[in-house]
Amino acid sequence: MVSCKYTYVLLILSLAILGCSPSEEKNSKKEYVTWSTYLGDPGRSHYSTLSQITHENVKDLKVAWSYEAADWGQMQMNPLVVDSILYGVTAALRVVALNAETGKEIWQFGDSVKVWHSTSRGLSFWKKEKDKRILVTRGPYLFALDALTGKPITTFGNNGKIDMRSGMPESAKEKFVISNTPGTIYKDIIVMPLRLSEGAGAAPGDIMAFNVITGKVEWVFHTIPHPVEEGYDTWENKEAYKDDLVGAANNWAGMAVDEEAGIIYIPTGSAAPDFYGGNRLGSNLFSNCLLALDANTGKRIWHFQLTHHDLWDRDPPAPSNLLMVEREGKKIPAVAQVTKQGYVYVFDRMTGEPLFDIEEVLVPSSSLDGEKAWPTQPIPVKPKPFARQSQDLTEADISPFAENQDELLAFFKSADKRQYAPPNLTPNFLFPGYDGAAEWGGAAADPEDGILYVNANEMAWNLQVVPEDETSESTPIGEASYQKYCASCHQADRKGLAASGFPSLIDLKLRMESSEAASIITQGKGMMTGFPQLKKEEKEALLKFLWGQEIQHNVVEKGIKKEEDNKGYKHTGYNKFLDNKGLPGISPPWGTMHAIDLNTGEYIWSIPFGDTPELGGKGKGTGTENYGGPVVTENGLLFIGATRDGYFRVFDKHTGEKLWEYKLPAAAFATPAMYEVNGKQYIAIACGGEKLGTEKGNQIIAFSLP
Repeated sequence: MVSCKYTYVLLILSLAILGCSPSEEKNSKKEYVTWSTYLGDPGRSHYSTLSQITHENVKDLKVAWSYEAADWGQMQMNPLVVDSILYGVTAALRVVALNAETGKEIWQFGDSVKVWHSTSRGLSFWKKEKDKRILVTRGPYLFALDALTGKPITTFGNNGKIDMRSGMPESAKEKFVISNTPGTIYKDIIVMPLRLSEGAGAAPGDIMAFNVITGKVEWVFHTIPHPVEEGYDTWENKEAYKDDLVGAANNWAGMAVDEEAGIIYIPTGSAAPDFYGGNRLGSNLFSNCLLALDANTGKRIWHFQLTHHDLWDRDPPAPSNLLMVEREGKKIPAVAQVTKQGYVYVFDRMTGEPLFDIEEVLVPSSSLDGEKAWPTQPIPVKPKPFARQSQDLTEADISPFAENQDELLAFFKSADKRQYAPPNLTPNFLFPGYDGAAEWGGAAADPEDGILYVNANEMAWNLQVVPEDETSESTPIGEASYQKYCASCHQADRKGLAASGFPSLIDLKLRMESSEAASIITQGKGMMTGFPQLKKEEKEALLKFLWGQEIQHNVVEKGIKKEEDNKGYKHTGYNKFLDNKGLPGISPPWGTMHAIDLNTGEYIWSIPFGDTPELGGKGKGTGTENYGGPVVTENGLLFIGATRDGYFRVFDKHTGEKLWEYKLPAAAFATPAMYEVNGKQYIAIACGGEKLGTEKGNQIIAFSLP
């Protein structure tokens, strides 16, 4: 078989004979007028050529319709619109098909009783002649639904669903495997992003392609290489691919595909466990990479590792953007990858050659027993980071609004602020933080002009580890399980970290039934991964501990085999650097928006993004934390929700000037979708709230001109 890379070279030669460039042939007539694919198109451009809404009339936008779901809570989904039907996912993972012109429900797929506690960023759509399918996940299952009726297609897998673990080794069959992000369609296959545990014992992050018609596995790419596979020698632990203490290196953020070239671009995450790598020494290919695979076969074409031996959870948070950039008067097909660090990496998407220099910079070594931080990390020369960096902050960057500045300053002075300082027993000042500068909402792109639009968080966190506890045989099972699986987020005293999104578990029995808690332990919820691998007795003991009812039986008395402790270090939890009122401890802006010219690597504009109502008039222009991405139009508009303050805004994409804003019924931590029905342009967005302390919501809202 001729590789995709050489097929593209032949295309270039053929077009040269005809006297035209590949960009002219492939893109001169391309329009972006539908939204039948996650984030708008296979290149994840968040882009539309619809032009009814303009600079002059955007101020006249009104609510065209709203849909109220039966359930309430966080909705991260980007809707799809196909043949005047809008498809979305509610907070309880119910799929809804709505009339895209009126918002009236056509059908719903979901359990009317069982509530799924995960989040979904959307759906995938596939068609061949009259066969039209919606593909959606719940737990470890991928469902294929008839797009017109919502009924499962019984010829797909087992009566309409498959277990995504079917392509994984037997050891992963009972492990936590879900998908928050829609799969990528290419021809008759769907390649699935997977969310896995981030601790020891995580499933391997294999990239798997399934047949859309039958549900069968088409190909698998091992991100933790097996013997004789490329990258195997980058792991000192030669059993890493099957070691139960090592896992992940998964893609969870989604993928982009060049359908003409047949190449799929896959950003992979960190290997597990996240913050201590003593069991996975080495650079750890293919974790933290941008992978370019042949979409037909899963064979590697090229890769670039964005973080070596990741100890900071620096997994790329969003799909790549495919766009054309200009070099020496010629258009080059490029792929850009935004990161939590605030870097943008830009490559020739056919060859993997960086389009801006990337330097291997010396970084600090580790002082933890058994750990070896990688000595260098790759940092692009251009563009400059779109968020401030910890090593550049000074004492003057403590928030001027904080009442407890002395306390904040003392921590700031004591914490390690060096770039890529590895986890230690003393605090590291992680900035940008765990959730990153860029987040899962991703960036928008002008696919022909080479301009990238990205919103960023500017929140500092505390990164710290402590020695792994040794569980005594006299420790009650439930308490031991809590310390192993729950304490890093909900704290050893069960008081949680509300400001970081981890609720208190004290008096949990007053807030939910034990059956609901058991479901969350198994399935996960929001940021929390599930623990389906827990034995029945262990789960029951954990619930009794949370309910304050645990009987003091130890591991031996219950007859449960005690697992060997992972000797090493564990993460102390996700602690934000906040003032005594729960606001960021550093100075504003706390959220920003940027337009970056990837032809030159220079910024066109940067602005604070969002306001802080708690500060009254002083909060204007401070920026806020934000989750969800933008949509840009050819005629110069940028639409985005995303902010904690709960507004939907439109900016001039050329200048960053705000043109319009609307207060939503709940914050919209989601990327909108732009579409047209019967000659009228709409933009729809999910308003679920329930993040960053915001009120929960249950609406999908569409806007149009009167």
